[in-house]
Amino acid sequence: MSSGTTRAYWRAVVRDGLGVPTDRPLDDLTAELTTMLGSPDAEQRDGIAYPALTTWLRRGVYDDLLAGLGDGMATGLEVGLGEQGTDSVFRRSWSVRVLADVLARDTTERLLPADQVLRWGDRVAAWLVRERDLRGWVPGHGWARAVAHGADALAALAGSPHLDVPEQTVLLDVVADRLVATRTPTSDGGPDRLARATMAVLRRDLVPVRVLEPWIARIAVHASPHALLHGAGPDEDPYARSAACQAFLRALHLQLLLSAEPPPARSDLLLVVVDALRSTNAHDLS
Repeated sequence: MSSGTTRAYWRAVVRDGLGVPTDRPLDDLTAELTTMLGSPDAEQRDGIAYPALTTWLRRGVYDDLLAGLGDGMATGLEVGLGEQGTDSVFRRSWSVRVLADVLARDTTERLLPADQVLRWGDRVAAWLVRERDLRGWVPGHGWARAVAHGADALAALAGSPHLDVPEQTVLLDVVADRLVATRTPTSDGGPDRLARATMAVLRRDLVPVRVLEPWIARIAVHASPHALLHGAGPDEDPYARSAACQAFLRALHLQLLLSAEPPPARSDLLLVVVDALRSTNAHDLS
């Protein structure tokens, strides 16, 4: 198909309620949608490809093919990894968002073996801490949001029955590693989504507070611009270096306070997070 014919074909699919077309094999349709998932064109990517894939997942279309679809999305995490400012970020970011939906489907329907889910978890973790293109809204192309979508995958992993205490602890370490490695302020809600992923871990109530306390303390060290002044280069803004960690602590505090489904250890965690916020904002408190 030409690009114009392809666009018209998929617009008709969307307009008709995203039913699975019967004129072409599902494998061919999925391959085409996967290619569109990495398009710099927002309509193709999050107007057609993502809605089609996630709707078909939700309707059970891929239940017998879930492992293959997830493997394809995990492969997408490697495309252009390490690049900044290029269009390859869309394939990585939207692949991990679909992978989050694959994981959620397995949690609901129990379709996959544990080792499959754990392998994807390893790949998501390795990708997220290495991702360098942290753009949110890209003018002319729409959302990239790699960190926010990666956080969605962490949340889906946290909800999986295949992850026990060690794996849940690793998810928290990935959150901290991503935050600490972020040296520029983000405007795409990434820290908020990482806080939401953290809440998914906390609701499982598997990781003890004695482990959570030093984990929060590690983030707090990097959330204080004044603490980072001594390590900053002459042209480096310590407030930029601390912005992601500070935004995360504030988002986690808010979610612990307002969540309609609080974790069992909410009271203890609130005390720890409030102490972290107090210590990292001491210069601004009156």
